[in-house]
Amino acid sequence: MTVSGLAEKITGLMGRARADLAELVAIPSVADPRQYPPEECRRAAQWVADAFTEAGLHDVHLAETPDGSHAVIGHRPPPPGAPTVLLYCHYDVQPPLDDDAWTTPPFALTERDGRWYGRGTADCKGNIVMHLTALRALGDDIPVGLKFVAEGSEEQGTGGLESYVAEHPEQFLADALLVCDTGNAEVGTGTATVTLRGLADVVVTVDTLAGEIHSGMFGGPAPDALAALIQMLSTLRDPDTGATRVDGLDCEGVWEGAGYDEEQFRADAGVLEGVRLTGTGTVADRLWARPAVTVLGIDCPPVVGSAAAVPPTARARVSLRIPPGTDPAAARAALTRHLTEAAPWGVRVGVEDESAGAPFRAATDGPAYAALGRAMDEVYGRPMAFLGQGGSIPLCNVLAETYPRAEIILMGVEEPKCLIHAPNESVDPAEIEHMAHVEALFLRAYAATGVRGR
Repeated sequence: MTVSGLAEKITGLMGRARADLAELVAIPSVADPRQYPPEECRRAAQWVADAFTEAGLHDVHLAETPDGSHAVIGHRPPPPGAPTVLLYCHYDVQPPLDDDAWTTPPFALTERDGRWYGRGTADCKGNIVMHLTALRALGDDIPVGLKFVAEGSEEQGTGGLESYVAEHPEQFLADALLVCDTGNAEVGTGTATVTLRGLADVVVTVDTLAGEIHSGMFGGPAPDALAALIQMLSTLRDPDTGATRVDGLDCEGVWEGAGYDEEQFRADAGVLEGVRLTGTGTVADRLWARPAVTVLGIDCPPVVGSAAAVPPTARARVSLRIPPGTDPAAARAALTRHLTEAAPWGVRVGVEDESAGAPFRAATDGPAYAALGRAMDEVYGRPMAFLGQGGSIPLCNVLAETYPRAEIILMGVEEPKCLIHAPNESVDPAEIEHMAHVEALFLRAYAATGVRGR
């Protein structure tokens, strides 16, 4: 089949892609039994297994992972001497959060202004449909071996698939690993995500008094725990620019990949008019090359119902995103030390470790990236861009450690307007069409690179 013939076939499959995505979005596959019945995730897993069996994969089955979720696993043997490619996606989704904030029902695919709305349309059920469309377009003409896995608890971060990979490494061994849970810098710009931020979260607690005391009788000399905590947290940012400042961490990194236009970022992030962005350097520097601190939550008396009392205790959950090259244990130690040393008035400080995850950087100089670059250029008519991502995908580090010779590629249908994890998540169907075309061309081009299967 010619390149133009492949494009026409994919275009002709987009009606089916929409129908598939509508069926998947209708399944509320939130992998948290406290919020949604586990049967919904099982139903989504079976849907994926049936669809990829029909698309030509062999022995597609559900495998229980150590966290109780089910991974959908399948394969297709390679032609003699051909390389093997792993296709990854996940079928679980974020909860819809505030249903009232959705313009249309979160679990019903709705078309509006040329986009398809619904929870999971982009993250990551849109990527599932992208895989299906690419495989259907190629039909029996798939020139590489395939391994397939759809994770069932990625959004919960409970590590089921990571543990399963470590226990069954032979099931995922491949020459190139397509981790399709990211996307493009913008609609129409083919992009590979080459770095992921890591994570170092802590909970800091400040204690000053044995209990609440009347602010009229004791306020002034009595140390206010909330005021102490606020003062400590304020030291994590430069007072003029708002840039993250954690003693012992390099906060001046420079990003060398695709940029992020400041006005576009303001629009994508919903920054209010007149409010300045925090930090220095380019937006891309601040997003992907430097540590970034966020105060995720504070425990203290609420405004409504608060008493005229001096707070004896207060605590905050502090998140530190870290770029590649920064060790998460060292970053968390630096954050703990910084907060402890910033404590005023001799207050008692406790810091508890919470989430941690290593950052990731892909090697981009191998034959798989060269093949992907040719496919992106063919489909989008411009060179492939390189992007960082703020979120962490712990599986990537597990794959890199387990398969050190494999090339890991992060790509997909997501882009800033998708609003993943937020109300009114959506996907541009053109990105599903174009990225399915990219994937199909990549599989052809990679087979022609001369890489010999393991």
